[in-house]
Amino acid sequence: MNTWFEVVGYIASGLIVLSITRTSLIKLRLFGLAGSITFTTYGFLIGAVPIALVNIIITGIHVYFLWSLRSPNKEFFQLLAVSHDSKYLAYFLDFHRDEIERYQPEFDPTPAEDWVASFVLRDTIPAGLFIGRKCEDESVEVLLDFAIPQYRDFQIGRFLFSDSSGLFADSRCDKAWSNPGAREHVAYLEKMGFVRSGDVYVKNLVAVR
Repeated sequence: MNTWFEVVGYIASGLIVLSITRTSLIKLRLFGLAGSITFTTYGFLIGAVPIALVNIIITGIHVYFLWSLRSPNKEFFQLLAVSHDSKYLAYFLDFHRDEIERYQPEFDPTPAEDWVASFVLRDTIPAGLFIGRKCEDESVEVLLDFAIPQYRDFQIGRFLFSDSSGLFADSRCDKAWSNPGAREHVAYLEKMGFVRSGDVYVKNLVAVR
């Protein structure tokens, strides 16, 4: 067998292995899609039509589910406000402590009375958590904007920073700002429309009312 054909096969296998190790649904599907496309190519290169045909079907399945994940009408989103001293809030923060420290290391989990905390329910599942506080200049400091690994497909953020959530309905608050956190969190903030301003990232809230 041609050595280059074997390389394509190894790459395809590696992508499939990577896909099943992803905790994010969208990343699982994206790596799986890349793997199935590569396996389809490999099948045709070595003349194994059944392998190619099966992976064409798998490619279609990945595309279908990726499209479903991108559709805002497939799931129900709702905010559930909680007090700063909620026992479930404390449990959630402790359970996801390592992930929170990885992506938003500036966050201090010590409860404070000025916290405005809300879970984002995704089809009744507490898939995300927002904690902020209003500053003296009427801006909103985003202390924590966290989604559990299985739901990191930007849908929670799109809901939070839309008029549907009602989170920023107070007309006196015209901007939200956040510390950058890890590189992955910076990418998320930019995706949500935040722009860098000095050492922080800022979003205009007028457009989300």
